[in-house]
Amino acid sequence: MKILTKEEEEAHYDATLKGGITGGLIGLTAGAGIVFASHKRFPTFRQLTIPLKAFLVTSSGTFSAIIMADRASRAYQASTHPESFYKDSSSLAIESTQASLSSLQRAKEWGRENRYPIVTASWVASMGIAFGLVSRNKYLTGAQKLVQARVYAQGLTLAVLVATAMFETSDAKKGKGRWESVMVLDPNDPEHKHMIEKRVHHEAYQGEDLWRDMVAAEERKIEARKNAVKAEEASHKSSKPASGKSV
Repeated sequence: MKILTKEEEEAHYDATLKGGITGGLIGLTAGAGIVFASHKRFPTFRQLTIPLKAFLVTSSGTFSAIIMADRASRAYQASTHPESFYKDSSSLAIESTQASLSSLQRAKEWGRENRYPIVTASWVASMGIAFGLVSRNKYLTGAQKLVQARVYAQGLTLAVLVATAMFETSDAKKGKGRWESVMVLDPNDPEHKHMIEKRVHHEAYQGEDLWRDMVAAEERKIEARKNAVKAEEASHKSSKPASGKSV
């Protein structure tokens, strides 16, 4: 872990603050636009109270500010610390395996890795689409339209949850999770055709496995020194003249 100087801390703070302010303004603008358009388009939306509408606008700005501030912080760290681009052996093995997948397989893997954000996004999207369709019915009250839209959204979300459960079951059968066995190219094969099985660890955060690679590298150095000492001892023994009594 690198200790930041006071100047670096201030620069990092300024970059994060700038990103947060930019994201907040973008979120407020987008939220206000959506609320204004919904107020003009949907009669049911006009029935909402002013505090609730204000909350929708400010929450959009807050959410966008948090996301943009985090991205600005990460971008500053990546630009000032080259070690942020370090990739451990497990990450390289996973990337090598993913590079050999087809487009369909990559799409499946992306869906498997992002299953829970997909569930959340599908609920929000289905709620909006269902409410837009139900709002055309002039014979329902605002509360009835919301209930009807929620029923449709829950139906789609349930289908997505079932698909997610199927992914979970499949991963459990295949032994996927924090540790996973993947097929990678044999580094000792000069023709790079032979595949070997390697057990890799999925990082919970970037750089989690750095210590593993450092320990493995140190163990290889120790093993190399031991082999060098053994080879030198064997060379000395073979160079000694054979002892014996002369007649």
